[in-house]
Amino acid sequence: MADDDRTPEEEFQELMRRLMSGGSLDPEQLARMAGMPVDPAALGQMMQQFQGMFAGAQDGAISWDATRRQALHIANQDGRIVTDGQKTDLDQAFALAGLWLGEATTLSATAEVPRVVTRGQWVEETLPVWQEIAEPVATSIADALTEALRTQVPEEMQELVQNAGRLMRGVGGTLFATQLGQVVGKLSLEVVSGADAGVPVLAAGAAVILPQNFAELGAGLEIPDDQLALYIAARELASARLFRHAKWLRLHIMSQIADYARGIHVDVEALEDMASRLDPSDPEELRRALESGALLPAQSDAQRVALERLENLLALVEGWIDVVTADATSRVPHLDRIAEAIRRRRAEGGPAEDALGALVGLRLRPRRLREAAAMWRAVTDAVGIAARDSLWDYPDLIPDASDIDDPAALVARLEATARGEEPAADEVDDALARLLAEEAGRSDEPSSDHDERPDHDERPEGDRPV
Repeated sequence: MADDDRTPEEEFQELMRRLMSGGSLDPEQLARMAGMPVDPAALGQMMQQFQGMFAGAQDGAISWDATRRQALHIANQDGRIVTDGQKTDLDQAFALAGLWLGEATTLSATAEVPRVVTRGQWVEETLPVWQEIAEPVATSIADALTEALRTQVPEEMQELVQNAGRLMRGVGGTLFATQLGQVVGKLSLEVVSGADAGVPVLAAGAAVILPQNFAELGAGLEIPDDQLALYIAARELASARLFRHAKWLRLHIMSQIADYARGIHVDVEALEDMASRLDPSDPEELRRALESGALLPAQSDAQRVALERLENLLALVEGWIDVVTADATSRVPHLDRIAEAIRRRRAEGGPAEDALGALVGLRLRPRRLREAAAMWRAVTDAVGIAARDSLWDYPDLIPDASDIDDPAALVARLEATARGEEPAADEVDDALARLLAEEAGRSDEPSSDHDERPDHDERPEGDRPV
């Protein structure tokens, strides 16, 4: 039978046979499926990736190596290297910014030496965090894809699909992993420093700048590179000091992301509708659906609450970094223009950040950055640097959303504490006091068992404790 005479069911069955038997597949078809550019190098990587996936697909595991391959392919395609001159200039910026930060914050410098890294190095060092963020969605998509295909095939093919279930789960997961690799690879072309991604993607205390992207940052700003480098270096070092001091902060942020991710479930109806129209010879629709976020349903109420908490926390972090950086670089002539350009760039995001939001349903932007920065400025002016920075000592000390809304109330509490006054009790304090009083009252009541116990030990003398 000629290929053109086969029905869609027969085409799908042939595709499944090829997948399970290790037969040959059209490399351009696989490239389109994962959204990769159709060039010889990319196709070679794609074939290696899928061959490895098929070889180990019996356990249905997601091949995160696909993310790494694709991200590094994009990050390293420029071919430019970091020159000695770039490294020297940025190292000097780090050194001077570190000295200035000592006047702007009481948080101590990190033991790690700040580094100049390539885009590929940034990918390698941050990939575990992106995988942690995306894994719940990848698993959900892989499971839903398997279920949707199972419900769409004819009855006589059920056994075939059942036997290939683990393999298809691996295929779906690896398609998502490859899309994630594209997103991370594109991010590596945009981020200027470790703190630029919006979440703590590096180890606590690490500070890095990507000179390839820094060179493009100043284009059109008409700001001398040395001034811009000082500001970026100060921001990066301030972030590194914060996460090194508040060792709990990174876990706090990632747990907020996990709370959001736990509520992510792929829209199975949308996936089934797409699967019913899926042409095995043209899987472009699957790639577009993954890239656009069409398979992710609307946010649940619990997710909206988790997202609000996360946005407030990210805004607190970014706002503190903004204030500390501004104070540390107050000697820089074009400080206001630089700070505004960085804030605007951070608020607008970019294509890669939009794609990440579509893939995992979460856009990691501190929407309340300006309000949080204003709060930190008010706290600094009122009680000083040391009292401000001490709010990062423990998780229960950091300001909350109401403090961002009303900095005056937070300032009043901190000023009262500085004067040695007891803070005014709030509703939580009152409720806790009532609970403790009730517990104390119950403990004072005579026990019924107490009256029944003898006043003396009736055990034989030899059995009594000495």
